[in-house]
Amino acid sequence: LEENLPKPVLDTGNILKQGYLEKRSRDHGFFGSEWHKRWCVLNRKTFYYYANEKSKQPKGTFSIEHYSARLASHLRKDSRKKCCFELTCPGKRTYEFTAPSPAEAEDWVDQIQFLLKDLSSLTIPCEEEEEEEELYNDVDSSDSMNTSHNTTLNQDEPNMEVEGEDIYEVLPGKDPKPK
Repeated sequence: LEENLPKPVLDTGNILKQGYLEKRSRDHGFFGSEWHKRWCVLNRKTFYYYANEKSKQPKGTFSIEHYSARLASHLRKDSRKKCCFELTCPGKRTYEFTAPSPAEAEDWVDQIQFLLKDLSSLTIPCEEEEEEEELYNDVDSSDSMNTSHNTTLNQDEPNMEVEGEDIYEVLPGKDPKPK
């Protein structure tokens, strides 16, 4: 199992975002919390952080499902406070990061939020399916409007026959039944 852990770094197909971030340590030192530079990798479901880009074994991993991401300028008091963001989940550890720039912090938050939205749509298929079904019906009804022009050429036929196999024989400008 340990051999499989570094795979996301090597398998670039599943990586949504990666780069160096400073991660706030959970342990509080003499001067308070310390920030450590970490190579961070985000794939479809998991956030990995490594000592550096070449590390084969992650220093930590966590599933981002049910987490939320947001910019968090309150984490630092220095000039890099606009580069901070945090990942929070009720009942779980909060992860705090500093990106190289405010734009990069925003990009990490956007990518994580996009992924979380995608994950939530997979875990609650009923709501999503209903929406997709409505969209499909809209497309379907516009298609049936196009074919309705063909079926109205022969108004003598009952609706049941129009919806049956006969509809495939109706061609524009041709009467399906000879008179």
